[in-house]
Amino acid sequence: MTDLLYSEEEEALRAAVRDLLADHCDAPGVIARTESDAPHDLAAWKALADGMGLAGLLVPEELGGQGASHREIAVVLEELGRAVAPVPYLTSAVVATEALLECGDEELLGKLASGRTIGVLAVGLQVAPGAAFQAVRVEDGRLTGELTGIADAVAADVLLVPGDDGGLYAVAADAVSVTPQVAFDLTRPLAAVTLDGAAGRRVGDADPAVRRALRAGAGLLASEQFGVAEWALTETVRYLKERKQFNRPVGGFQALKHRLAQLWLEVVNLRAAARGAADALASAGDADVLVAVAQAYAGPVAVRAAEEALQLHAGIGMTWEHPIHLYLKRAKADSIAFGTAGAHREALAALVDLQAP
Repeated sequence: MTDLLYSEEEEALRAAVRDLLADHCDAPGVIARTESDAPHDLAAWKALADGMGLAGLLVPEELGGQGASHREIAVVLEELGRAVAPVPYLTSAVVATEALLECGDEELLGKLASGRTIGVLAVGLQVAPGAAFQAVRVEDGRLTGELTGIADAVAADVLLVPGDDGGLYAVAADAVSVTPQVAFDLTRPLAAVTLDGAAGRRVGDADPAVRRALRAGAGLLASEQFGVAEWALTETVRYLKERKQFNRPVGGFQALKHRLAQLWLEVVNLRAAARGAADALASAGDADVLVAVAQAYAGPVAVRAAEEALQLHAGIGMTWEHPIHLYLKRAKADSIAFGTAGAHREALAALVDLQAP
């Protein structure tokens, strides 16, 4: 019987990460950073990765990592979602790391585990596990082509680039041209990566590495989405207890109680789905079904939670000084990251042999 409850160690990890983010990623600071030329909070990243050693949770101890599991990663991502923290954790410590674990590249894994090197898989953020992805032309170890929609590429030190020869190549970020693209989620910037004869070192085969990386990314993204949704619910309940209308708290009105009760139920279900996906990834079993279930459910719930928060905070819209807009944008962007809910429902139907009529 799988135990999806949080262990004492996981709760201690949560408390430590939450304290750190309270110091580094307060809402005014995150909002100010989205207006600057440097959207990533590299001080927070250094504290998480170098100070706490969280960049290497999935990396074996003998390679300089923590030798932990996806369950611990999920707890970290819940807290990062709750703070909409602008750090390249999902991209480097999860997606790029999983690709390198599949390839067995020990040197680069050690660098990513230390947190001093940020790695990014050069596959569009919208690509679902198992879907086709762009590759660049490879000639004599030199890579040429353009890849778009690459999350956190502007912060990367090394890019893992799929080649048209079936290989996955490590390319230094200073050997390519990275052009920021307009992203809906200001805390997870996207970029186009242009390679013009860039030197690359083959680290392994692209197909299995990308498939494994995107599956882990999709499964663990659900924990981030849960963090976003839970923040939205908690803040909305708190606000409705404080705000008064007709000389009574707004939260006392029956219609709003029903809306919050329904939202609470959906958020609790999301936590179960996200925990299920993380545990399945950690147990090295066949996680495809549970990852598809989590992603089929997570996107719509996180978006609805953020939308309800916006409406029940008196419909404040895009009031820039309040962080709700950051959560709504993160939820909307996450809902198409690693495949839409519809794409995951289709994948789930095929996995469980439940075809549409």
